[in-house]
Amino acid sequence: MTAFQRFQHEKVQQIEAALDSLLPSTQLEPKQLHAAMRYSTLNGGKRIRAMLVYATGHLLEIQQQTLDSLASSIELIHAYSLIHDDLPAMDDDDLRRGKPSCHKAFDEATAILAGDGLLTLAFNALAKAKCSSEQKITCIQLLSQAAGSRGMVGGQAIDLANEGKSLSIAEIENMHLHKTGALICSCITLVASLKLTPDDAEYRHLKHYAECIGLAFQVQDDILDETSSTETLGKTQGKDKQADKSTYPSILGLKASKELTEDLYNEALLSLSHFDQRTEYLRDIAQFTISRIS
Repeated sequence: MTAFQRFQHEKVQQIEAALDSLLPSTQLEPKQLHAAMRYSTLNGGKRIRAMLVYATGHLLEIQQQTLDSLASSIELIHAYSLIHDDLPAMDDDDLRRGKPSCHKAFDEATAILAGDGLLTLAFNALAKAKCSSEQKITCIQLLSQAAGSRGMVGGQAIDLANEGKSLSIAEIENMHLHKTGALICSCITLVASLKLTPDDAEYRHLKHYAECIGLAFQVQDDILDETSSTETLGKTQGKDKQADKSTYPSILGLKASKELTEDLYNEALLSLSHFDQRTEYLRDIAQFTISRIS
């Protein structure tokens, strides 16, 4: 394995163990709710968000126990968002990561409650993080903003409101900077806030890297929705086109969309060039983001 593959393997195992210890046992009541929470959180996934937390921690030399709490909180938010996104009232998808979506494996009411449970558990994980009270408050502020109406939830609202409408590239970018980019950006800013302030040049460079990666991730998602298969994606291919959504390929075309991912990748690397060392995993994640096939 390459150094990055070893890092990826190690960190996926690390976050899976951290999440497993946080999630309530299926032996505890309400058993079905806890089963749904575990089903939707521990059913695979690339764990890019967790890897970004660990890679930033590697750069800034943050202790692993603290990183486990931060990575877990973000992965729990992500898992909750996927449950709710798949509901019939939202994106109405029956597949997630190659398995039945939570509302299909259980039922819609349980899926809604499982998402609610994961969202609240995320902030419980942050409250128990091994850092100062002031640092915890900062992390809670950053994550709640990234996940709320000015971030991920707001982006989903914009997406739903614009189905069937023709959007400009600027409007699509704004939507995805909220819907996808905000939570990805929080993977970097939560960790950076433990050592840096928003006024520090290093903080600004890391945040810009995260913004580039967050947008590149979404552009690649749009490309894969056009070019990949349901089996490879683990979710229904072509959903964006079915829902008549404006995407990067529908506006720019596939060739220009792929060029945009390269431009964002190069801009992300430029942000990392301001650091002397220990950016190798962040660079690798940037490459992985634009080259992934699912």
